Amino acid sequence: MENGVKLTSVAVTFWLFAASCANSAGLYESEATYGRSDYVAAMGSGRLSGRQTRARADALLGFKYEHGLGVPQTYNEAFDLYMRAAEQGDPTGQYLLGLMYDKGHGVWQDTVLALKWLNLAAAHAPTRHRENYLRLRNAVASKMTPAQISLAQRLAFEWVPKGRW
Repeated sequence: MENGVKLTSVAVTFWLFAASCANSAGLYESEATYGRSDYVAAMGSGRLSGRQTRARADALLGFKYEHGLGVPQTYNEAFDLYMRAAEQGDPTGQYLLGLMYDKGHGVWQDTVLALKWLNLAAAHAPTRHRENYLRLRNAVASKMTPAQISLAQRLAFEWVPKGRW
């Protein structure tokens, strides 16, 4: 059962990454203009705001670092990028951060924090990803006590994205 969940999470992660890359021409254009400090052009070049664009790019770059895709594999860098994206409210960053906590990659394994981030990811996910996010969230919750689930839900409920007023 555990291997099935791991295989499913890896498959979903790769699928999400591929889907994000396939639809991200505007994202990379926005990221390039954002990196050049041309914030007005970055805001207008994609459907996402500059902050959302940056958060999504951080999540995708974190995925590359976690899996060593074109960059050296380092969980610490992946964690930092996922955390930055997750704190800005990006559901992909929240999902991938939750998986890191669940697996213990680069961080102490913590199912409460994993469930917190997976709850937030499922709540903010686009409709096409929500079912997969919910399935993995439920798989993590199945390993937890009711008290741990309650704590994770409270942490998710109390969470406020950084940079919002």
